[in-house]
Amino acid sequence: MKFIRNILLASLVALPVLAQEAWTVDKGHSSATFKIRHFAANVIGQFRDFDATINLDRANPAKSNVEFTIQSASIDTGNEGRDKHLKSPDFFEVEKFPTITFKSNAITAKGKDTFAVTGDLTMHGVTKRVTLPVTFGGFVKTKRGEKAGFEVETVLNRKDYEITWNRAIDEGGFMLSDDVKVTINLELNKQEPPAAPAAPAPTK
Repeated sequence: MKFIRNILLASLVALPVLAQEAWTVDKGHSSATFKIRHFAANVIGQFRDFDATINLDRANPAKSNVEFTIQSASIDTGNEGRDKHLKSPDFFEVEKFPTITFKSNAITAKGKDTFAVTGDLTMHGVTKRVTLPVTFGGFVKTKRGEKAGFEVETVLNRKDYEITWNRAIDEGGFMLSDDVKVTINLELNKQEPPAAPAAPAPTK
């Protein structure tokens, strides 16, 4: 009886508890960028330090979930003085609000490879419920493991997050637009589950 019990316990341990698969960000092939109008042109920037916890359910995408975190101080527009200003209390106030986070609570399929991902976006100390349009790029098996790709393109109004600094132009209007176009491209690596423990040797 003890032998049978040990075999059953080992079998239960080996069974997957969830259909979800854990995926991590391949940071060398991913990006979090933004674009904002400055006078009559656009300034493009990026956040260089970000990460995510992603659990995918291929059979039922609605059961998937994602948590995405950006380190605010990693902002980079290619201009040291401008980046210093963006980190200041006029904009992201990075010492007080070091992260920008998104945590999903609902995922809805909109098409074959398109999804609406709804969740809470927290930036500059303000949390708003938003729905992000997500395009799925597919799964690919490589020698180093399986990969997946996703792209998010959306427009956020910075004033919704109390980032309001601006400067009036003599001819009328303002230096900066309120709307910011955000694009996030993620290449993900599937995390293989740990190997099941070997069945215990039969006892006499």
